[in-house]
Amino acid sequence: MASDYSSTLDDLNPKVLKCAYAIRGEIVTHAQILQQDLTENPGSHPFNEILYCNIGNPHSLGQKPITFFREVLALCDHPLLLDRSETKALFSADSIERAIQILDQIPCRATGAYSHSQGIKGLRDKIASGIEARDGFPADPNDIFLTDGASPAVHMMMQLLIGSENDGILCPIPQYPLYSASITLHGGTHISYYLDEETGWALEISELENQLKTARSRGVNVKALVVINPGNPTGRVLAEANQREIVEFCRKEGLVLLADEVYQENVYAPDKQFYSFKKISRSMGFGEKDISLVSFHSASKGYYGECGKRGGYMEFTGFSPEIREQIYKLASVNLCSNISGQILASLIMSPPKVGDESYESFSAEKDAILSSLARRAKILEDAFNSLEGVTCYKAEGALYSFPRINLPDKAIKAAEEAKTAPDAFYAWRLLNATGIVVVSGSGFGQRAGTWHFRCTILPQEEKIPAIVSRFTQFHKQFMDEFRG
Repeated sequence: MASDYSSTLDDLNPKVLKCAYAIRGEIVTHAQILQQDLTENPGSHPFNEILYCNIGNPHSLGQKPITFFREVLALCDHPLLLDRSETKALFSADSIERAIQILDQIPCRATGAYSHSQGIKGLRDKIASGIEARDGFPADPNDIFLTDGASPAVHMMMQLLIGSENDGILCPIPQYPLYSASITLHGGTHISYYLDEETGWALEISELENQLKTARSRGVNVKALVVINPGNPTGRVLAEANQREIVEFCRKEGLVLLADEVYQENVYAPDKQFYSFKKISRSMGFGEKDISLVSFHSASKGYYGECGKRGGYMEFTGFSPEIREQIYKLASVNLCSNISGQILASLIMSPPKVGDESYESFSAEKDAILSSLARRAKILEDAFNSLEGVTCYKAEGALYSFPRINLPDKAIKAAEEAKTAPDAFYAWRLLNATGIVVVSGSGFGQRAGTWHFRCTILPQEEKIPAIVSRFTQFHKQFMDEFRG
């Protein structure tokens, strides 16, 4: 049939048509339709609510914001509150003091104004101090670019590095689909390296070497290596020795190391600890001229979960002044990141300290969130491992479980007939039966012939038993239906 519109898909950029982002894909759209059905016709489905376990969006699933952060943001957005007598009774002394300090850094004390394209200098100073305190090595505020969450920073780096489809970026499989989508949008080549599921999603240097050699033999100009630590969707936290191998690999091969470190606060395994790649490289004796490193961080994850505020930054080290000018130019095209997000990025790197009025309440809120996430991760891990044909490795960090499902042949055949991937078929059936939204492993990449799904650990702790019960009942019925 002829279209009623003057423009058609043929008029669009083919790179846009080619890219995919499963986390907010068709299954989520269907979930939103079901949610509308439940609102308009209660009882119309065999569940009473939709549980969005597809995306790391903590506040949407009931996590409360950190009080100190929100107090500072409120005072910065409405500085007239600072002149009111009742403010001292409503806000902690250190949140008032911090807001005054921040406002003094902002032209006209107005959060509604544009800032410097790289971000407000005083806020970058705070972030640099936080990085230095974390790593034990100097950090330069001029290396920091404040962005609307980590995603725009990733896009900026892909714009900077990719000039044609001959330019390649090494990315993990499974991976957060922002990377494959951004590589596609910017016209580059996605070079997959596979994490080893049999050893709990380990990153093997031999795999990197093989994929790099193969890509170069095809004439691909490999520019960079993406590493996500802690892992999304795998939950793996890299060991320090492994990180040293990765740094040495990038240095030897002349690759830019793109370090996605947005889950650095989310480490649950008692035998694991987060180390930034900046700390690792400097502790190995490598300086600015030895390795080009970009570290991404975000206010959306951690214990803060402030996804909607869109705060983040990248630390851009080991590049010449000429290259720095080009990344600044890209930042300038976007004018600046939002000011509330900039403030929040500075706060997560400089939270209350011992002696501050809000320190005890802040620490209690932070510890309660992280300890609850650790318990939820363990409950879901055990529940998935109890299901027939399901294997789930320990979530050492981040916000997800990534179980593997051994689906019956009959289910795989039914998926083929429905013209969908088997794990997507499973996810659709799960949603329609239980209201639980997960993302199929095919949206993240996986070895051929294996099937997975990603499930967040974010539903509030009191809801986890009901989720486990629904999931268990559905899985048993699914396997009974398609067995044999």
